[in-house]
Amino acid sequence: MKIIIATHNPHKTEEIKNFFKGYPVEIYSMADLGIKEDIEETGNTIEENALIKARFLKEKVDGIVIADDTGLFVEHLNGQPGVYSARFAGENATYEDNNKKLLKLLEGVPYEKRKAYFKTVIAVVEREKETLLEGKLEGHILDHPRGKNGFGYDPVFYVDNLGKSLAELTMEEKNKISHRADALMKLKNYILKRLEEK
Repeated sequence: MKIIIATHNPHKTEEIKNFFKGYPVEIYSMADLGIKEDIEETGNTIEENALIKARFLKEKVDGIVIADDTGLFVEHLNGQPGVYSARFAGENATYEDNNKKLLKLLEGVPYEKRKAYFKTVIAVVEREKETLLEGKLEGHILDHPRGKNGFGYDPVFYVDNLGKSLAELTMEEKNKISHRADALMKLKNYILKRLEEK
């Protein structure tokens, strides 16, 4: 079975390849197939963005196409940054810029009102069928960054049942509990079921 990922990101491709090690699944990125275009993410939700990317690629390749999008949703900010998580502090914002803006907006807000969750949505498109798979991780936003690992909002996202920020976890620990891991497990189950049907 052939799976093509709507990404140029080698880390993302590697991560998904690892998930399917030992299974009769071949995984390619857009870069592997020489597709250089950037897909504009014009959706109003992360679900829409994942589908936009998957549909774009489906026009160009054969096989099962997958695309994902991730957002951080903060309850006190009515679900912001959400779909704008990557560019929360502006178009070319760094991770640090985004974190600073988030912490500023939550200044003085008590811990119990700093509830947040990460959500990853994976769109799977094959022939006429479109499926959305969702992974979630609940936590709170800290009032200052903690930890040196991870990226994005990891230093300010506190996982209550572990008593640590995401940036204080090792990659292995994070991969066991993260929203991405949750969505990827659902993807794996979906693909394995498809293999059984063959």
